[in-house]
Amino acid sequence: MPFKQDFLWGGAVAAHQIEGAYNKDGRGLSTADVMTGGANGVDREITKGVVAGKYYPNHEAINFYYHYKEDIALFKELGLKAFRTSISWSRIFPNGDDEIANEAGLAFYDRLFDELNEAGIVPVITLSHFEIPYHLYEAYGGFKNKKLIDFYVKYAETVMRRYKDKVKYWMTFNEINNQAGGDWDIHAWCNSAVQFVADDNREEIIYQASLNELIASAKVVKLGHEINPNFQIGCMMAYVPVYPYSANPSDQIAAIKAMDGRYFYSDIHVRGKIPRYVLNYWKEHDYRIDYSQEELEILKAGTVDYIGFSYYMSDAVTEIAELDGWKYSKFSQAKISKNPYIHASDWGWQIDPVGLRYVLNSVYERYEKPLFVVENGLGAYDKLETDGSIHDTYRIKYLQEHIKQMELAVDEDGVELIGYTPWGIIDIVSFGSGEMEKRYGMIYVDKDNEGKGTLKRSKKDSFNWYQTVIKNNGLT
Repeated sequence: MPFKQDFLWGGAVAAHQIEGAYNKDGRGLSTADVMTGGANGVDREITKGVVAGKYYPNHEAINFYYHYKEDIALFKELGLKAFRTSISWSRIFPNGDDEIANEAGLAFYDRLFDELNEAGIVPVITLSHFEIPYHLYEAYGGFKNKKLIDFYVKYAETVMRRYKDKVKYWMTFNEINNQAGGDWDIHAWCNSAVQFVADDNREEIIYQASLNELIASAKVVKLGHEINPNFQIGCMMAYVPVYPYSANPSDQIAAIKAMDGRYFYSDIHVRGKIPRYVLNYWKEHDYRIDYSQEELEILKAGTVDYIGFSYYMSDAVTEIAELDGWKYSKFSQAKISKNPYIHASDWGWQIDPVGLRYVLNSVYERYEKPLFVVENGLGAYDKLETDGSIHDTYRIKYLQEHIKQMELAVDEDGVELIGYTPWGIIDIVSFGSGEMEKRYGMIYVDKDNEGKGTLKRSKKDSFNWYQTVIKNNGLT
């Protein structure tokens, strides 16, 4: 088999999409807690604080905070070798700038990590996964303010010291490069909690907030290695490969420029310096990004051990005037257009298994660092049959096709791959739409988009299929 015997077959979630208990045991409000429920094609609303009468699906989620033992028992039965989740920053420091950590929050993760380790499941922990303490947005304007660097480092140091013998694999910021895409209302919120004012140049501010986060990440990588030299600390990217739509040379250049926006973040995480193409872009646009020589040295000293990334879809970019698409801001006439060679999910995400092999090859060639696929999956409508079964053959097909491409990347292309943790191993609240009925899991949770249901857990057909994949260390 192409995968090593210690390959980390697992599953992935995020604290705010699974835990619930949003105001229990001293936890403070996070940016995820003020996002209402949406629907397929209907955006979630971001409210100023929690507004009476609005429905916030993350407040309860699937109540993992109280069901974690039951769920970990299912994960063990499934055969998971790893479980990727996050720590809720506001469960540890309710306001983000508190002097003293919340012991009740720390104790919860002690119990969670102990339960995972006793089950033989390796915790893979993201420090910041789209849930920054809400107070840091209100009082400081989010990560555009350099004060947040020290708040984040203090939080990370607290949990790394607390769990230094319980957690080996860490990641600093989830999908930090999503905010490069230009959809700043949502991504500036979830990635950086940025507070914009009317006359702001939003792109310039996002670059500043992003660099501040990258500095914070580098500080934490260096500090983490001092706390425990055995820590493996990675970044977490969203890799959506952008293909040239045609062989037209302008489409080729547009694809390179589009990928520069995503690679900017991992270039700094891995290489420890601001890439020249970004420095040129800042100069061309007269962007005044604040950083010091000392901070540049910090970036050099805090490079990551591995690259974790999500992969769900690919895009195509073109300058062909006759084609429809949405404008890509960083290149004059370019627009992102649908790829006619692949089909899409019910939510419009283009399904491209070969694109995963493409990403694994291009990223490994660029950085020569171990890779870890920490998110991949299919959001779909599942039907609960009268006998309680869920026949999700479409999910099995999706995962099987992507795993096959991973096998080829490892076996034929020589890519070094640590593990695979498909997204939403159990049904959770969708980040993008706030829905429960956009289901990713191999374990069904009885809850609908209005928050109604028993929260009963049930195995889908994909549960038994993935159990066999793990036992065989790959496809048979």
